[in-house]
Amino acid sequence: MALQVGNMLVRCAGQNHLRCFTSIANKLLQPNINHASRDYSKKSDSLIPSTEETAKPKTALEKAKDVASKIKEAKRKFDLYDPLNQTAQPTLFEAQLPPRAVDIVIVGGGIMGCSIAYHLCREENLIGAKVLVIERDPCYTRASTVLSVGGIRQQFSIPENVKMSMYSSQFLRESKYLLTVDGKDLTDVQFNHQGYLFLATEAGVETMEKNHKVQKDCGASVELLTPRQIKAKFPWINTDGVALGSYGLENEGWFDPWSLLKGLRQKAVAHGCRFINGEVLDFNVLQPGKKDVPLEQHFAGDGRRVRGVKVKAEGYDDVMDVNCAILVLASGWESGRMGRLMGIGEGSASEWMDVPIPVEPRKRYVYVVHAPDGPSIDCPFIVDPSGAYIRREGFGGNYVCGISPEVDSEEPPVDVTSMDDLAVDYDWFDEKLWPKLAHRVPAFNNLKVKSAWAGYYDYNTVDQNAIIGMHPGFPNVYVATGFTGHGIQQAPAVGRYIRDLIFDGEPQDLDLSRFGFERFIYKTPLKEANVV
Repeated sequence: MALQVGNMLVRCAGQNHLRCFTSIANKLLQPNINHASRDYSKKSDSLIPSTEETAKPKTALEKAKDVASKIKEAKRKFDLYDPLNQTAQPTLFEAQLPPRAVDIVIVGGGIMGCSIAYHLCREENLIGAKVLVIERDPCYTRASTVLSVGGIRQQFSIPENVKMSMYSSQFLRESKYLLTVDGKDLTDVQFNHQGYLFLATEAGVETMEKNHKVQKDCGASVELLTPRQIKAKFPWINTDGVALGSYGLENEGWFDPWSLLKGLRQKAVAHGCRFINGEVLDFNVLQPGKKDVPLEQHFAGDGRRVRGVKVKAEGYDDVMDVNCAILVLASGWESGRMGRLMGIGEGSASEWMDVPIPVEPRKRYVYVVHAPDGPSIDCPFIVDPSGAYIRREGFGGNYVCGISPEVDSEEPPVDVTSMDDLAVDYDWFDEKLWPKLAHRVPAFNNLKVKSAWAGYYDYNTVDQNAIIGMHPGFPNVYVATGFTGHGIQQAPAVGRYIRDLIFDGEPQDLDLSRFGFERFIYKTPLKEANVV
């Protein structure tokens, strides 16, 4: 019985830990113990009862309760030196340090990492996997998540992108109930159901019509509008140069990224996920892989695997090793650098390690303007043919706007050695953005910049699409990065997909396999035409 208890309570523990706990359990369950050499009767927290206690006759039910209570206490004390078992509530000091081993490590605690953690830990999985999320910016002051404009749309050129946004839109609608903890602290993501309005010149009509067909085939509710229809619906828009428009009728709009991030994180924590403030400095890579090794042999120990991560926790000088069975890389614009630490892009083609993760930071500016004569509640999320975008922010004449560079040579400089540089270029607004806004909506000739911020896209330099799934060189490494500004709206769907791959081995609702890393190895990029 003691061996059964030990095996049951110490899941996935090493043999040394299992023998140690089994020894404790054996002592607890032995009926006759000589206590002559030590007196435990004065120690209230002793694991072994005194002779006076054992001398009293007890019923079978009382004995069973005593055994259960003592096993629970033994397990609590065992947790103090068992790094594999974190069921005990950590102290304040312990909570700031990573455990020595978990089942799954997620590198990156932004919207993508939190969504993956939420889906891995939610109650219906009933798997009990121990999940650790490592985030170096716990206040999210530099996180792309909270520096985004929070848009969500179905108007993409690739079916998987359309379906992901449709899934995420439904998630946002139900988030108040999905993310509540014990019926308290209802999460309100402030989902504004206002469609996107894409405008196209004559040169872009054919592409817009193709995209429209893809969207309709996926079940999206969108409509094409002629310039006359656009003018009738939105009379304040200047349709000069516009040949066609595409308008989202439902499942589009914008929401509060911070509220969604907070809701996903607190729900994941409520289900047992651990978050720590720290930086991953390196990875422990075990055994070089071989291209002809079958997948099942990788897990048997014949292939390359990541065995763990090296973490420097905030406020501590020591670098600590955290062992894991599975690693999820969701570190946004840092994913390219993280991949190189694992050897991705530094190895040979025969090991699928010659192609780096094609993700780099690209700086983007967002401006908040006040236009007293601007459109009111009927203002959609407008995307001009020039790439300029603007949406309403509340009801007081405030708007959020921005524009991406048209060519790489216009990209704002990025200092990869100091990613704290979030300075805003206000000349960019005056020279690149404002003229385009004022042309499309004449009311924006009269506006004033109230505030602005800068953030970073996790920019996929190959095809501007997500990179999702297991890395072919590591059978226990999953990647979720390269969203190029679409991560905030695709996070719920990606979290579900990664959960399915890890626990079920295949997708259950959304098949996103075309976004796998293999497309870079075989040079078959998957281009997205609608990148804002």
